[in-house]
Amino acid sequence: MNEETETIDEFLTRRAADVEDAIRAAAAAEILPRFRCLTAADVDQKSGPHDLVTDADRLAEKRLTEALGALLPGSVVVGEEAVHANPATYEAIRGDLPVWIVDPVDGTRQFVHGDDGFCTLVALAHRGVVLASWTYAAARGRLATAVRGRGAFLDGERLSAGAPAAGRDLVVATSHPDYTTEAQKRALRPLWTDGVAPRPCGSAGLEYLAVARGELDAVAFSWEAAWDHAAGLLLVEEAGGTHLTRSGEPFRIGGGNALPFTAARDTATAHRLTELLSTVAV
Repeated sequence: MNEETETIDEFLTRRAADVEDAIRAAAAAEILPRFRCLTAADVDQKSGPHDLVTDADRLAEKRLTEALGALLPGSVVVGEEAVHANPATYEAIRGDLPVWIVDPVDGTRQFVHGDDGFCTLVALAHRGVVLASWTYAAARGRLATAVRGRGAFLDGERLSAGAPAAGRDLVVATSHPDYTTEAQKRALRPLWTDGVAPRPCGSAGLEYLAVARGELDAVAFSWEAAWDHAAGLLLVEEAGGTHLTRSGEPFRIGGGNALPFTAARDTATAHRLTELLSTVAV
């Protein structure tokens, strides 16, 4: 471990609680006061009718960008809304500086509809490796955390994904059809087979948490946006699970992955799903 990485490791030892406080504060100030109180003027579309953004997304990301950057001088922030405004911002994930990867409201559609199935996702990565993550389900008052090599926790209790029970169908949350192209639907179609029970995903962050808790066997997704995946992938890893792309390699947050990919409770499940996914030419 080089000196710069050791500095980040020391930061996580000393200031992880400050990161949690910053996330809770952003949610308390910008997200929860707007939950079930949005007006039509508070909601906009980005790329289409299912791709929504609200004032809560924008303002929470702004607050987190300021707070997280101040906590770790020399770091940069890559947030979903900042990348939407300036796609070049995403390149920082592939750079040499520590990077905070932020999705202020993961599950914006649920948030807009008054459903509590949304969360705030924050990950800290360096040179393509996710080192720590925070998944905060503000409306449910639950916080999941993970630090590489130190385990995954939900409200302070260690998570263990375990293995699926033998003899039952694998329950897999897949990319929602409202957000997938025909080609992406075709790539996921092999999961509709004996022994697998696919269903559309909700908030990606909460689906990853369900895998880490052993409540869901796996996810299978067809898009790469790091803000949706970085926090959850580390959470699943530290709970004992694994992630693989259809080529059999781990998912890389910097991009260039063979899609779709899966994150699963255990290695056997991940391999079974990637074998299915690799049967369709993409």
